Amino acid sequence: MRSSTDTLPQRLKLISSKYADMNVFLIKDVNKDFQPLKHKDFWEELKAYGTGLHEIGVKRGDHIGIISENRKEWILTDFGVMGLGAIDVPRGCDSTADEIQYILAHADCPITFAENATQAEKILSKIKDIPLLKKIILFDYDGIEKIKSPADVELMSYEKLVSIGNDAYEKDPDFFENEITIGNCEDIATIIYTSGTTGNPKGVMLTHKAFLFQVDRIKPHLNLLPGEVMLSVLPIWHSFERACMYISVFLGLATAFSKPVGAVMMPDMEKVKPQWLTSVPRIWESVHASVLRSINAGSATKRTLFFFFLSVGEIQTYLYDMFKGLLPQFSKRNRIVESVISIIPLILFTPLKKLGDILVFSKLKDKLGGRFKAGISGGGALPSHIDKFFRTVGISVLEGYGLTETAPVLAVRVDSHPVPNTVGPLLEDIDYRVIDKDGAIMPVGVKGELHVKSEQVMKGYYKEPELTAAILKNGWLNTGDLAVFTHGGEFKIIGRSKETIVLRGGENIEPVPIEERLMQSKYISQVMIVGQDQKFLGALIIPETEAIEKLAIEKGISYLEKEELINNPFIQELVNNEIQELVNAKTGFKAFERIFRFKLLPKEFEVGVELTQSLKIKRNVVARIYKNEIKDIFK
Repeated sequence: MRSSTDTLPQRLKLISSKYADMNVFLIKDVNKDFQPLKHKDFWEELKAYGTGLHEIGVKRGDHIGIISENRKEWILTDFGVMGLGAIDVPRGCDSTADEIQYILAHADCPITFAENATQAEKILSKIKDIPLLKKIILFDYDGIEKIKSPADVELMSYEKLVSIGNDAYEKDPDFFENEITIGNCEDIATIIYTSGTTGNPKGVMLTHKAFLFQVDRIKPHLNLLPGEVMLSVLPIWHSFERACMYISVFLGLATAFSKPVGAVMMPDMEKVKPQWLTSVPRIWESVHASVLRSINAGSATKRTLFFFFLSVGEIQTYLYDMFKGLLPQFSKRNRIVESVISIIPLILFTPLKKLGDILVFSKLKDKLGGRFKAGISGGGALPSHIDKFFRTVGISVLEGYGLTETAPVLAVRVDSHPVPNTVGPLLEDIDYRVIDKDGAIMPVGVKGELHVKSEQVMKGYYKEPELTAAILKNGWLNTGDLAVFTHGGEFKIIGRSKETIVLRGGENIEPVPIEERLMQSKYISQVMIVGQDQKFLGALIIPETEAIEKLAIEKGISYLEKEELINNPFIQELVNNEIQELVNAKTGFKAFERIFRFKLLPKEFEVGVELTQSLKIKRNVVARIYKNEIKDIFK
């Protein structure tokens, strides 16, 4: 049982002693080479840094902003602030000045950290609307001389803070370690503002025990071993990456910081040879698209071999899943019968699959560094065709599920028993119920709204009691997600309860499965289904630019602007054919789920505008921005 005094900094002290001479982080230097940082060295640096934070005025209960991307200084600040009993309020550099102003003001921050002069300028441009903010510390101080700051707002360099800390530490080397003993697991560790799909961001108050709950329960799902490497490419301020970082640190893994860009991430994987990768579906979609581009650009022989072994692999993988009992059981099936049915064809197809592994798929796996065990995919639904592709080529992608309000990991596939098309089972000690719109509890195999209850659930939204009460009652959190459980305990998320589209005929439709299906087309990049209170469904579609431009060259289609290209009759017909082939009765969709009309859009949905930081569609924003296009669909 966890002690009431078990906090994140207290746990770090124990782990830093246990794994003293092991690497805790691998951090790029100016030459882009990874330099190791040992647990004992990080802890020693933190003690002085935390003492410095106290010297500049960080007090127990203060809210301290951190506007920065992934870096060692971020992590030192995180643990240093929490060690003093203060609460950090993080946000990424891609946030607008208005977003940063709202968060720092709403969270009552007297001090904030900023990655560089650019972020400081954003803050200072709105300083009149952040009345409590009196100090900004910059991780990178270059360019600060160009910034005009009010007399009552102090700008300080990270180096000066470190110097202050080192001097204070020499005088009182026990201060920080004594300070962390005062903490309690019920204390708020952080306030993370969600990039919600509606309204202003909400400040999610998460306790120390919320994060430690996951650390202590992840091992039955993931065979994480001390000494392994986890590649970090997602923003650390986001709850998913932050939880993964804590899990990595406290279980003795080394975290290597990279970026979710193929040109950076793939070389980094070859350099550090990670066993694990934290990711979002978009990363795997990009890798998948890159592989197909490479194959299609190669010789006819190369293409034929690849797609032949891919087809063989899909069949063999399905048979293997059937034989091993890995197919999700949303309705009860006879395992013995499945094993008997699958064994003979499995034996026949396995040698061909092995040959494909040697001739084709091994080259893809080698690009991941040679020690790769699995990617952990969160932050959104992993499209089924992407899931199938990587299972077929022998790369394990373990889909998980959670919310910022649950710090966030609620579930993840078990790496030794990964059931496809699910997010795995819930972590231990999480109570759940699946209910219909009338509050009745639904049985296994029937969809309903998922409610959960556990130690990791937030304390509430900061200064928003009504919003808190709307989703958190008697300890039960309404996730707002529609789920269906299997007889094996795994479950699948099939959409948001508020995203359900109701047609005039009363038909209820979940848009996400349709959107995921349409995005299997190489000509479709993004899509949002529309049709609330209409007779039929429509779709806003952003075409895959590279694919349609290549096709335009092949077909001799001339155009000056992208809008002219996407309105070309040939392109319109092409996309319509793709829609009809992907969404029909044969592919499992009902008649009222088919798309009758669509509109091609020339501009990609952007993070911070139409998309949240975790790449979810802000449906109300899209509906507002493209209201005229939607009207055209249904006129």
